[in-house]
Amino acid sequence: MTMMKSTLLTVALMLSAGLQAQNLQKGTYGYLYCHMSDRGEYTAYALSRDGYHYEDLNNGDAVFNPVEHARIEGGTRDAYITRMHNGKGYLMVTTDMCVRKSGKWDNYGIDLLRSKDMVTWESVTFDFRKGPSIFCDPESPDPYRNYSTINRVWAPQIFWDPAYVWKDGRKGGYMIYYSLWNREEEKYDRMYYSYADESFTQLTKPRLLFDWGYATIDADINYLKSDGKYHMLIKKEGGKPGIYTATAAHLTGPWSEPVENDYVNFEGNKKCEGSSAFQLIGDNTWRVAYIEYSSKPKHYRICKADEHLRNFNSPVDIQGVTGPQHGSFMRITKKEYKRLKKAFPTIIHNRQ
Repeated sequence: MTMMKSTLLTVALMLSAGLQAQNLQKGTYGYLYCHMSDRGEYTAYALSRDGYHYEDLNNGDAVFNPVEHARIEGGTRDAYITRMHNGKGYLMVTTDMCVRKSGKWDNYGIDLLRSKDMVTWESVTFDFRKGPSIFCDPESPDPYRNYSTINRVWAPQIFWDPAYVWKDGRKGGYMIYYSLWNREEEKYDRMYYSYADESFTQLTKPRLLFDWGYATIDADINYLKSDGKYHMLIKKEGGKPGIYTATAAHLTGPWSEPVENDYVNFEGNKKCEGSSAFQLIGDNTWRVAYIEYSSKPKHYRICKADEHLRNFNSPVDIQGVTGPQHGSFMRITKKEYKRLKKAFPTIIHNRQ
């Protein structure tokens, strides 16, 4: 009996030692690029076998009706997709925003979507202007005196955190991180985070992730086995602007200052944002995608980085995507690849 208890304790310690936050990675057949379309503020899909050359699904049109899921403004921007931590479905978050309708670069909330097949989606919308009543932890401190003056909730992303503990003792939650700005109470966009439960329908109040003294948006966090740290790509809008990286030992920080001598510097003075890092199948180095938006036409680029998500180099334009914009990449299986092609066929028109 003593030996059995000792064995169980050893196993428990081994499991707890590996209990780092990490989104589930699965699939050795191809890649899904899930993104906002530059042709309109909706979510589109494209598939690839090599991570560079893609094929639009549904002719690059919307894969769901944005008005159905974006209940504030009717536009879904900056789509981020990942697997549920148990592998039994998929999650997506989008910026609820439609500049073409509103005429301004302000918005007020985000959309949380869940699906069993990446074809049919259910969702909830969080309008942050409504304040504490929309969040599931009323006892937590409020980041603002007045939520109604919030004017930006941008580019949410998801990270599964098995160590998060809910007030009722449940363990595990999805950290949703995003930039937030309340123009009446703070000077610039800062990174905040909330936790969503496993149903992906409840959200905790915003908590400040970090503040470097200037605006930061479009964070993309990945856990690196190469050094056991969390690495964040982010658009710095203060100091020397650009896409930089920071690191942390824990998901919620503290986060280091950006690495000033190693960033996406080969675009010169051109403006870049919306970075998304992913690894090619069987490769321990990284690819970093981003939108270079100051040129006409814009360029959606994919560059290389080493196994430490450093030494950015060799940028090329993404191939085969109509209207690529801020989005995310996910490795997929052959079954998923075929299912998506069947659900969202592309009609090839013969041109005379």
